[in-house]
Amino acid sequence: MKHARLLLILLLALPGYTLAGLDSVEENISRSVDAGQGAALTLLQRAVNINSGSMNFSGVKRVGDLFAAQLQALDFETTWVDGKPFNRAGHLVASHGSRGARILLIGHLDTVFEPDSVFQAYARVDEHHARGPGVTDMKGGDVVIIHVLKALQQAGVLDDMQVRVVMTGDEESRGSPHKLANKALIDAAIWADYAIGFEDGDGDPTTAVISRRGSSGWQLQVTGKPAHSSQIFQEVNGYGAVFEAARILDQFRIALSNVPNLTFNPAVIVGGTDVSYDRANSRGGAFGKNNVIAQTVIVSGDIRALSPEQLKTAQAKMQEIVSDNLTQTSAELVFDIGYPPMALSAGNKKMLKLYNEASQALGYGEVRAVDPRRAGAADISFAAQYVKMAIDGLGLMGSGGHTVEEVADLATLPSQTKRAALLLYRLNMQHIATHEDE
Repeated sequence: MKHARLLLILLLALPGYTLAGLDSVEENISRSVDAGQGAALTLLQRAVNINSGSMNFSGVKRVGDLFAAQLQALDFETTWVDGKPFNRAGHLVASHGSRGARILLIGHLDTVFEPDSVFQAYARVDEHHARGPGVTDMKGGDVVIIHVLKALQQAGVLDDMQVRVVMTGDEESRGSPHKLANKALIDAAIWADYAIGFEDGDGDPTTAVISRRGSSGWQLQVTGKPAHSSQIFQEVNGYGAVFEAARILDQFRIALSNVPNLTFNPAVIVGGTDVSYDRANSRGGAFGKNNVIAQTVIVSGDIRALSPEQLKTAQAKMQEIVSDNLTQTSAELVFDIGYPPMALSAGNKKMLKLYNEASQALGYGEVRAVDPRRAGAADISFAAQYVKMAIDGLGLMGSGGHTVEEVADLATLPSQTKRAALLLYRLNMQHIATHEDE
């Protein structure tokens, strides 16, 4: 397996590497991708060097403007959806074409790295790797979208399909109310026949995503009775907020940690006599003394499930645990509406088959479905339920997402672009053939 993976990586690094199985248009698409590699890398560097943490509204808008200019050069009509009503920067929406398949391409502009992060700049690691905030998650995927559309235009086939691009500005930290934050993406999905996401999946070019776990947030607030610490565990004073929070979290672990495809993570905990927590910015503070029983604990985290039923069952169990409090303590658990699961469907399997065939025609080998446990929630989840087929994980590959070790495998930029471009072309040809009598 290791030797096969090494061979694949070496092949992906050869810009002109193809096998028989491409028609003349597809050969032109492949050549256009190779010719545009330098411009794509320059665009990637420019995008990564603009800080676009979700709460850096001006930075997110600047990245949106950068990609809007690229799309306008391809004759797309672009619109900026102002995010003020949902407390985020906004979304970039672009449309092109009036005939053929209606294809939605999904990216996002924001990253997890705010302006105060130490991780701010694009840097080459070696010939085939670059480090930078959002280089794979997902400015690399956004660049693949632009690169794909350029190749299709240069091959003369872009005008034969209808394409809508939605690059959201709040994928890493969803705006609220969700109905407004998600509207542009859902409207585009309702319009579309097919949806394609350009996240990096599990970072493996031999996989793509046709099902995803949903992701939603939860917040636990625990209250205890403040008193002198020498009197803790007495009936009149009880156990305090910290012990009760510890009990609840450990019971979550015992009851649910072995459920297949279910995960839950307490990400932030703040406790003491007086606490503050700014959820939008994931920051908090606490004051307390060693000789005072803690009065308040706040815990914030996420939960991921493969189906709505699995999520509902887990939430019910968590509420049961939260309600059985230690003496002189109380607790409240609140769940957010987050990302829905992307259900596995026959249409999604068919989309993977088309993508796999394109990959093999290009000589890049077989592509299989990723284990849903290895791919987090993404914008495609909001769109998948409205379209005939959906697939994700077609962006730039790499590792270390959401950390200061985020590194892109630049050798996968041409291969990912070619495979996605052929998918769009073949999908459109198939759609036209199937609907030619309409």
